[in-house]
This record gives sequence, structure tokens and C-alpha cells, in this order.
Amino acid sequence: MSFGRKSGAPSSSSPPPPPSINPTAPQAAPALSPSVTAHEKNEIPLDHLEAPQVEDNHTPAPEVDSMTALRLQRARNRIWSDLRDGIDLKALARMEGKAARDEVQTAVEEIARFRNLDLTPAELAQIAKECGDDMLGYGPLENLLSEDGIADIMINGPDTVYVERKGKIQKTDIKFRDNQHLVTICQRIVGAIGRRVDEASPICDARLPDGSRVNVIIPPLSVDGACMTIRKFTKEKLTLEKLVGFGSMTPSCAKLIMAIGRARVNVLVSGGTGSGKTTMLNCLTRYIENGERVITCEDACELQLQQPHVVRLETRPANLEGVGEVTMRDLVRNCLRMRPERIIVGEVRGPEAFDLLQAMNTGHDGSMGTVHANNPREAISRMENMIAMGNLNIPTTAVREQIASAINVIIQVQRLRDGSRKVTHVSEITGMEGEVVTMQDLFVLDIVGEDEHGKLITKQRSTGLRPKFFDKARAFGVEKYVLDAMEEAYG
Repeated sequence: MSFGRKSGAPSSSSPPPPPSINPTAPQAAPALSPSVTAHEKNEIPLDHLEAPQVEDNHTPAPEVDSMTALRLQRARNRIWSDLRDGIDLKALARMEGKAARDEVQTAVEEIARFRNLDLTPAELAQIAKECGDDMLGYGPLENLLSEDGIADIMINGPDTVYVERKGKIQKTDIKFRDNQHLVTICQRIVGAIGRRVDEASPICDARLPDGSRVNVIIPPLSVDGACMTIRKFTKEKLTLEKLVGFGSMTPSCAKLIMAIGRARVNVLVSGGTGSGKTTMLNCLTRYIENGERVITCEDACELQLQQPHVVRLETRPANLEGVGEVTMRDLVRNCLRMRPERIIVGEVRGPEAFDLLQAMNTGHDGSMGTVHANNPREAISRMENMIAMGNLNIPTTAVREQIASAINVIIQVQRLRDGSRKVTHVSEITGMEGEVVTMQDLFVLDIVGEDEHGKLITKQRSTGLRPKFFDKARAFGVEKYVLDAMEEAYG
């Protein structure tokens, strides 16, 4: 790898380039695919890689005078120009992540010495980190992705970035150089899992290596520049015990949910956007026994199952010719032929709802899924509507009978107006009365009031009703937890 002018470049009166640096790069597979403008080329485009700007909204640097700021910016531009003109990006991409960043650090230090730049070690390290983030990572997003406490990152064009902390949306000072810089980062993210986003396919769902969900939409559909939404996953996996500590539910409710997960009860997790449906689904799957064969179907794999026998399936969009699409319904139908014991659908949003109900009714007890709805009753209506989207011409009564016999429990989660996430209902479907699906609440959440800080005062209470799945809980040895939840209602 050499730095300075590439071979064949015309001579000029500018100062000579720095001496060549020829590291021994390990021939390992790249940690991140750098294909961002053309899938046929294994290189990072240089047209839009300019000197990165310092963006740190969380640990603001001390005030410096304008001369110091100008000196730093000139040094940054000089170093980035030499890196862009001379670095071998293909060789860098073949290196492992840490080795590649060490190589960038070494190159930056060599250029600074050759150019005789007046930089402190801390300033030099910061510039090297910025260059490494832009060439190997996700540019200005690196700090946000590594920060704990952020649930969502919402990018509304190159100059506007919001985050969600503790249930509240806040604006940050993070900015991209221009829209093309943002599009380049978007393409780098989706290219890592073999997907693409461009003018021909301007919408894409993807995921980060840690499972965080990513949605990208770019111009011409997004008028004010590319938009990207990242639903971050916490590094530390959440459990029911931790949710109890956060106040999302009471210990008795957590015991009941644990019994539901262990006793192979068919569950639908319902809630609005960002309410914690996937988190609750992850918590439920923790109680699946290790000997069970579990198959998951998702648009972008984000479930974090701990069991050893798990098969993960992921949908696929159509290619450039408009063919090759694999839908969620295709996955659910196929997994029925894969000898599953439980089927887990990350999000039910279309005609695959009927296939999931069929699976629940044909011996795949303990299957789970999530659905967008505001309460358990609406969740049933949503399932009806999604089945109708498949043009199956099934009478409404027959559909409701399928729902009543397939789904046992609906867990409703909600993000309240103070930003907290709570389990508002644990409801059981008990059967049919005429054409109406009957339900009973096992746990409900009451909003009592509001404190002086704007936080809602809530109380989750047990109704004391005996669930229909009690006999199944007894067969799996978890009836004690169900009884504890019932007894809470009577003190």
C-alpha cells in the first residue's frame, strides 16, 4: 500500500508526495463489503470521500480559537487528500477490521510527519479515527452506533439526525457532508448483506451485523435527501427480569409470561411502532427448551434466539429484472416442510397470517409472531384484514374460528406518552360466542396519574382469572407461576 500520487498521475509544482508505505496486509476476508456504487466492483468510490468533519454531540470539545480550528481543518484536509490519492482500498478491504484501522492510523502518522503538520497526539488520533470511520465504517454514525442508551437513529437527510433516548426523541449535531455521502453510507450498509439501494430500487430493508434493523429510502422517493432509520439492539440482551427492573411489568406478570413461553402456548405480541414487540418476543423465546427445533421467518433477521437448534429464514426482494422475490408467505409455507416444532414470524403484516394460523392449528404449538395493533381486540381485527389481503374467499366466521382456535394469548405492549414502555394487557382468547371471538384479561395496566416530572403513575394488576391453558402449564411443570399470578389479585 502506498501513499502519495498514484502511478501515471501528471506532475505538478506541488510538494512531492510522502514516501511509500508498504505494510504487510494479512489476506483475510474483509469485515465489511465495500461495494457501494457498483456491485461488480470491489472498491469504495473516491469521488465523495472528502475530509471528514468532527462530529461529537455527546462529549463537546473545549472551545478553541479560530486559528486553532483553521489549523486543524487544514491539517485534516491535507491528510485526507493524501490518503484518498494514494491508499489501496482493495488491499485495505481484504484486511481484518482492527488491522485495517491500525494501517490507517500508521498512514496518517506517516503523512503528518512527512508534511510536518503541527498536530498533538490527541488531534492526530482523532483525525485517524475520522478517516478510519469514513473509509471502513459508517462515518458520522459510528459514535451513535456505539453509544448505549440510544434506541433509534433517525436520519432525515444529510443535515438532520435524531435519536431516541429514554423514550424521547432528541436532535443531534451529527451531519453528513452532502446527500451523496449519506447515500454512500446507506449503500455500504445494505451491500454488506447482498442487497442494494439505488434509483431503480430506492427502498430497502437491511440489518447491521449486530442484528439492528435498518430501513433506507432515497431520492426520488425521499424529497429532501436520503432517509435512514436504524432500530438499535442493545449489546446486553434484555430479559424479563430486566424488564421488571425497568418497571415494564410486575414480577407476577413476568412469571405468567415465562410460563406462557415454556408451556408451548401460541402467542401474538401486539403493539405500535417502537413499543417493544421484538424485545418481548426475544424474552419469550428465552424459555423455549433447548431440544426444540425452532424456525424463524423475518424480513430482516433481528431475533436473538439462544437455543442451539434454530433455523433462520429471511425474505428476499426482487432483482433488477423484477424476479426472484421470496415473500414472507413463501417462507412460512416452506418452513412447514422443514419439520419445525415452533414457528416464529418476526412480524405478521400480510397474507402469511393465514399460513401462520394454519401452522398453529396443525401441531406446531408454541408458535409466535408480532402484529401492529393498539389493543388485543384490534390485533384480532388486524389478523382478519391481513388474511383478507390474500384473496382466499373464506367466510368471516370461518376466519374468526381459525383465529380463536389457533391463538391462545395476546400480549399487548405500548409506549406511553412519557416515553416508558409497558405491558398493558395479557389477554387470553377463550373461544367463540356466535360470530364474536371472546377474550379474558389476565393482566391489565391502569394509569393512576402523573407525577411532577411528567412521568405517568401506573399500576399493573392481575384479574385473578384462571387461564384456559392452565392444564398445559401443569403438563410443563410451570403451573406454580400461573397460580402466583392469580393469587396476586387476592393479596
